[in-house]
Amino acid sequence: MDSNKRYNLSSRVRNKPRAYTAIGELIRLRYAIHELDSLTLPRSINPLSGLLTSNFRGRGTDFAEVRVYQPGDDVRTIDWRVTARTEIPHTKMFQEEKERPVLILVDQSASMFFGSKFAFKSVAAAEAAALVAWTTLDRGDRVGGIVFSETQHREVRPRRSKHSVLRLLNEIHDFNHRLSRETLEQGQESAEENYLAEALRNVRRVAKHGSAIFIISDFRSFNEMARIHIRQLARHNDIVGILTTDPLEKALPAPDLYTITNGLSRARINTADRRYRQQYEQSYDEYQTALRSEFARIKSPLLELSTVEAIGNTLSNSFSEQAAR
Repeated sequence: MDSNKRYNLSSRVRNKPRAYTAIGELIRLRYAIHELDSLTLPRSINPLSGLLTSNFRGRGTDFAEVRVYQPGDDVRTIDWRVTARTEIPHTKMFQEEKERPVLILVDQSASMFFGSKFAFKSVAAAEAAALVAWTTLDRGDRVGGIVFSETQHREVRPRRSKHSVLRLLNEIHDFNHRLSRETLEQGQESAEENYLAEALRNVRRVAKHGSAIFIISDFRSFNEMARIHIRQLARHNDIVGILTTDPLEKALPAPDLYTITNGLSRARINTADRRYRQQYEQSYDEYQTALRSEFARIKSPLLELSTVEAIGNTLSNSFSEQAAR
């Protein structure tokens, strides 16, 4: 690869906050996938570097050739027609299917339109989706996805082509740039709706058995209906969750009196209240623990994507934490 085309993942951190995606940056992330090759974690827990090429449940095999039977060959693979014709035992040889569908589910709902320092969660999710998509294509698999918000979704069927990735990135970019004050109003009105569950239902409709499914979201609308769909998907597919987080969701800022806004209204909070701080942190811990328990139940990894680190750094750290478990 030309040195002038190398892309440093750590350069993703900028002093200027990023509230919206830049389509050029999503496309240039195709050069970042080679930096991930330096990761040395086991393939079974490294979705971007090895999981796509590991032995997935449900992957098929293609017939390759027939050769003379050798001691130790599985008798179930004996080709009886050739054996009868030649009067010499022959066995069928198979090779592992090389292509598989990879679906990337990308959340661009109102709750993702938030960030406290370097990037909004919606931007981090978009960049992670781009990195997964380019990595998938580089490894020769078919890539597609579903981008969704509270009110709509858009599908890109899996194909092994650059055009398919570019279409998915453009859909993500389009949804991302629709996020605004109006989106927040719609999000409040539809707060009780099952938009994540509906997105998962659509994945069940289009996903073929043996697919790899990446779900990139803050999972704020992960309810019982979503839980049912994800358990059904996990029966015949491999799922990787990427939980998009911001530090301000985990813990309140330094003790002080703050004026805050969600773009629609203003309020004042006193973060000096110790009990309130503890309740806030406990609430997040319970939400994350419940989510991790669900992914553990379906035996799927749940990685964490932080908004305040370079995408390569935060995913690498998450890989390390997954390996330690």
